Amino acid sequence: MTERSYHHGNLRAALLDRAWQVVDSQGAEALSLRQLARDLEVSHGASARHFRDKQALLDALAVLGFARLNTALADAVDTAGPFAGRFRAAGDAYVGFAVRHPEILRTMYSTKHHPAASPDLIELSHVAMPALVALFRAAQDAGELPPRPPEEAALVAFAAVHGVATLATDDLLDGVPWEDATAATITAVWRGLASPPVG
Repeated sequence: MTERSYHHGNLRAALLDRAWQVVDSQGAEALSLRQLARDLEVSHGASARHFRDKQALLDALAVLGFARLNTALADAVDTAGPFAGRFRAAGDAYVGFAVRHPEILRTMYSTKHHPAASPDLIELSHVAMPALVALFRAAQDAGELPPRPPEEAALVAFAAVHGVATLATDDLLDGVPWEDATAATITAVWRGLASPPVG
């Protein structure tokens, strides 16, 4: 494919798509704007018109990652049925994304903490927690969970699910399938949240 093959705006999408492939398979350290340009058979100047440097590309890649993750989580939460099942679906979606794209997820979180992180990235990176808070608040309103600060419940839930994701991607589950580890963790978290608050 030559540079002339790209219509206006398509090159940016093509660069992002190729960057996703590289980071997904090799990690962010392997990413190079010059190599991406060579891969797509365009000039470095053409790619630089869309991304001024590697950090700008990583920022856009993290935005794309959070957008895809947030969509997967929203789809899980928006399913019909008891709130326990919806929480389970969200947990599966999160850990599944981490297992399929461990290097992408690492890049998403490291890039959001970069001093030059864009407002779009910061905003998208904070979407999931309020949605989880809303899920627990709705579960309390429906009588599936006892009253307690939903923000606290969401923090505990995220810590547990992210912990499973980290163990899975770092190959620390001692052969236990990530699906089983996620199911056991989510069941334990929900059981704890469903117990009457102490005191």
